[in-house]
Amino acid sequence: MRLRPQSPTDLLIAFMLLAGLFLLAQHLGGRWLDGDTVDGPAFAVDGDTLEVRGTRVRLSGIDAPELRQTCGAAESLWPCGEVAHKALQKALAGGTVQCAGQGHDQYRRLVAICTVGEDDVAEDLVREGLALSAGRYGASELEARVTRRGLWAGPFERPAEWRAAHPR
Repeated sequence: MRLRPQSPTDLLIAFMLLAGLFLLAQHLGGRWLDGDTVDGPAFAVDGDTLEVRGTRVRLSGIDAPELRQTCGAAESLWPCGEVAHKALQKALAGGTVQCAGQGHDQYRRLVAICTVGEDDVAEDLVREGLALSAGRYGASELEARVTRRGLWAGPFERPAEWRAAHPR
């Protein structure tokens, strides 16, 4: 059995319903199509968040220490959150930042893979031991672990655990 519109009014109603659903999804923060991109000068907000031309971007595939987070043993604490923030800022200063979106997070930030030239900014942070891989950069994290760089040089609390223990 084939369904056929009975009149042009049926087509108009169907179109309006689809358009309304699309607008509702956009209003609620959902995206039916990923792929938002943003490029230009950027600055680091923290160790895994940046801002490009007024758009907040969360680096995909990593979790970096929070700004106030410290790492290391009690006698040798270091400000790992600040160090991660400064490393991201330094990476962003290397040229034009290009971010390819993969969706949006609960805070409506664009979640993206960002590069400066040929360098994947998130992968560089993981390789230096200043962020943990969230599945995407496992080989780079292993390299940092083996060479005991950054977080892997001593004891540290995973950023997600630190956030849970230190709510805003």
